[in-house]
Amino acid sequence: MINSILVFDFNENSNLSKWRVIDDVVMGGRSNGSLTLNEKGYAVFSGDVSLENNGGFSSLRYNCSPIILNDHTKCVLYLKGDKKKYQFRLRENRNDYQSYIISFKTTGDWQKIEILLDELVPSFRGRELNMPNFQSIKIEELGFLIGNKKNESFKLEIDKIEIE
Repeated sequence: MINSILVFDFNENSNLSKWRVIDDVVMGGRSNGSLTLNEKGYAVFSGDVSLENNGGFSSLRYNCSPIILNDHTKCVLYLKGDKKKYQFRLRENRNDYQSYIISFKTTGDWQKIEILLDELVPSFRGRELNMPNFQSIKIEELGFLIGNKKNESFKLEIDKIEIE
C-alpha cells in the first residue's frame, strides 16, 4: 500500500498565495472568478463565466513544489460543486504549454472524485493535442477550469486534494 501525498488540505488558516485565478480576460473576455475561504475553511472557487467578447472560461491554478509520483497513479479530489461540469488540469512542468485534462460532473453534494493520472489527455487552449496521455513522474501545477460554452455562475468548494 502506497501512502497518499497530501497536495493541499484547505482550512481556515490556509495560505492561498500559490493559488491564482486566470480568466478569459487574458484574451479579451469578460468572465470573472475568485478564490476565497469560507467559514468552514473550504476553498471556494466561484464567479461568472461570460461568452461576451469571445470569452468563456475561468480557471484556478496551484503552483506547487514538484510532486514526485513514484508509484502513485491517481489524484483524489474532495469537493462540492453546483451540478456543473468542470475540468481537472495538471502540468508536469509549470512552464509547459500543454495541460493534461479530464472533465468531471459535480452533483451538488460532497464528492470524492478519483482521477487516474494516465487518463488525463494533453490539451492546449481547448484543443486536444496529438500526444500521449499523461505519463510523467512529477507534477508542478494543478487546478480546475470551468468553460461549458455558456453564460453561467459557478461555485466549487474544495476540501482537499491528494495523490494516491
